[in-house]
Amino acid sequence: MKLLSYLELTKVRVNSLVIFTALAGFVLASGHDIAWLLLCHVLIGTSLVAGGSCAINECWERELDARMPRTQSRPLPEGRLSLVEAWSFSILISVVGTLYLYWFVNLLSSVLALITLLIYVFLYTPFKRKSSASTLVGAISGAIPPMIGWAAVRNDLAFEAWILFLILFFWQIPAFLSIAWIYREDYSKAQFPMLTVIDTEKGGMTSSQILLFSGGLFWVSLFPTFMGVTGWLYFLGAITLSGTMFFLGYLFSKSTDSKNKNARKVFIFSMLYLPLLFTLLILDRNWI
Repeated sequence: MKLLSYLELTKVRVNSLVIFTALAGFVLASGHDIAWLLLCHVLIGTSLVAGGSCAINECWERELDARMPRTQSRPLPEGRLSLVEAWSFSILISVVGTLYLYWFVNLLSSVLALITLLIYVFLYTPFKRKSSASTLVGAISGAIPPMIGWAAVRNDLAFEAWILFLILFFWQIPAFLSIAWIYREDYSKAQFPMLTVIDTEKGGMTSSQILLFSGGLFWVSLFPTFMGVTGWLYFLGAITLSGTMFFLGYLFSKSTDSKNKNARKVFIFSMLYLPLLFTLLILDRNWI
């Protein structure tokens, strides 16, 4: 039972996305020759650091989590783990994960993982209680994992790695704001000054941000083709996927009574968008 509580503390569902993007960066950098053992080391180290970041976040926000119905069943609010147990576990796996990447992968990937953790824990987590701009800070941290995968193979940060960073950065804002809109009452109860909480104009500010970053995502997603990394298969796929993302954001901006329904559409599609886009990128770049 306690083992499951420790696992839950690492936010497994959230970190599955982190692991996937690190995997995508690794495969994109590898081309046809994938070093499978090295890939395993990357995924293990990255998952430990990402899990540690989330666990530390839950330690900091345990009292706020207890106020929100969506998070009241987490291990700390429910008392399934003591604070000492949670802190010890969080710090342990964070340190082990960082050192694991250094020992079994390379210094650059370890440093990137550490930067991700530091931004998430010491900038995003406290800033989240003070300003809606914390979403942008969190997006920086969340956009680094594919660079870890790339750095593991190439031991550099070439422009392809930065393209992955930008795609993930722009993608996160509409994905997060859509789910934050659905749970805006929860965030309000916890007194998080999220954009969706302070937005009193029937979602006007939230809609503007979703459209702004969806539009940015559209153009950023085309960079791989503009820079000669991919061909027409990825290009057409990126136009279709990113265009759909922007259109769903537009529907959200125009809706009133059905705003929750349209926000859910944005979120669900955003969860499909990233794996589909990265799969197209890898296929076009490495195997077509």
